Amino acid sequence: MGDDAVEREVDYRFILANERTFLAWLRSGLALVAGGVALDQFVRVSSGSNVVLLVSIGTIALGAVVAAVGTVRWNTVENAMRSGRPMPRTRVTIYLGIVFVLLAVAIGLVLLLQW
Repeated sequence: MGDDAVEREVDYRFILANERTFLAWLRSGLALVAGGVALDQFVRVSSGSNVVLLVSIGTIALGAVVAAVGTVRWNTVENAMRSGRPMPRTRVTIYLGIVFVLLAVAIGLVLLLQW
């Protein structure tokens, strides 16, 4: 924070709500990483094993990105609350949602290859 920024006391309910949201981001990231590892370890296909590997790596990478975005978002909101600024808007959740849907489609296609 700059020299002219004054840190305010924030209602603990807002701080705890921000922390719960942060933990939800981390849980989601961890679930994606675990899903990617499970895909790599347990899904075997007769053809297209490289596709399984690529989808697994993509899922693990998306999990890491989700955890990193959650950390940045938590810090940004925390700083905004303490300095009295309005809550920052972001479109990253829209983009992550689109990537997640595309990844779910890819996982579905991989599982169809397995049959």
